[in-house]
Amino acid sequence: MTIDLLIQAVVRQTTILIAQLATSGGTRAPLAQVANQVFLDLVSELERQGVGRKVSADMFGLGLRTYQRKIQRSTESSTDRGRSLWEAVLDYICDEKMATRSSIQMRFARDDSAQVRGVLRDLCDSGLVFSSGQGPGAVYRATSEEELRALRQLRVGEGLDELLWAIVYREGPLTLENLAALTHLNHSDLEQVLTRLVDSNRVERTRDNEDTVYRTGSLFVPVGSPVGWEAAVFDHFQAMVKTICCRLRDDIATSNPGDVIGGSTYTLDVWAGHPLEEEACATLAKLREILVDLRRRLEEYNRAHKIPEQHRQVVLYVGQCLIAQGDEDGD
Repeated sequence: MTIDLLIQAVVRQTTILIAQLATSGGTRAPLAQVANQVFLDLVSELERQGVGRKVSADMFGLGLRTYQRKIQRSTESSTDRGRSLWEAVLDYICDEKMATRSSIQMRFARDDSAQVRGVLRDLCDSGLVFSSGQGPGAVYRATSEEELRALRQLRVGEGLDELLWAIVYREGPLTLENLAALTHLNHSDLEQVLTRLVDSNRVERTRDNEDTVYRTGSLFVPVGSPVGWEAAVFDHFQAMVKTICCRLRDDIATSNPGDVIGGSTYTLDVWAGHPLEEEACATLAKLREILVDLRRRLEEYNRAHKIPEQHRQVVLYVGQCLIAQGDEDGD
């Protein structure tokens, strides 16, 4: 019961974060594939941890056959076997040059109509398809290569390079195929970003047996930078998740201040005129100064002494926020 409640609470906080990210800066990021992607990622991670499909099905409260069908529905179109619904609908619109919503629904009659509408919304939101009109007569056409190039030019500087840099830093070394699986970006777009990262010496391209892999030994996003905040958010969240997972694998029954794995949360109640208000609010800045100086000294030493292949990373995540309680003016 306790674990169930904890999972529900974590999911709730994660959905709040996703909703905030999806609407940040006035954007409306497509979410049509999120539910299916969460399910498939959970299935994949459970299998990676050695959990069999029958046990996984029980964990989802599904019979094995129903569970397998759900995986199949999430990974391929019921109309076009062997391809995802998203890919099949996009290819159909490209082949037809121009297609109405009713013709698309007829073409994919074996698929759930709500899923088809969701795919259409996602394709339009992602810029791969343009639409005109409403209802069954709405017309869809695929975005041309020239238009896609123009859209990519408009989006230059949105932080994609930094985000891929962060993923390579935390998950690498990675092949192009690994990155495509992690990011769901096509190879062409990934290669362009990786080329920029390699040319700017942020990422290194090397050979590992027969594979080309990408790796990096550093990641730096300046505080307050208008570009790359997405990379910082990913890095914060990933560090927090890894810390919690390491703690869960450790002896969770004991904890002491000398632990090298774990976390602590402190809530400090202050108000206008409180003698410790300034000290409490300045805590993050002080901790940054300490850690920036420590990182500088470590980097100086590591440059003079080759880092051994077998080594440890001490990952520290420090976060701070201000939450107003009641009416601060006292009215």
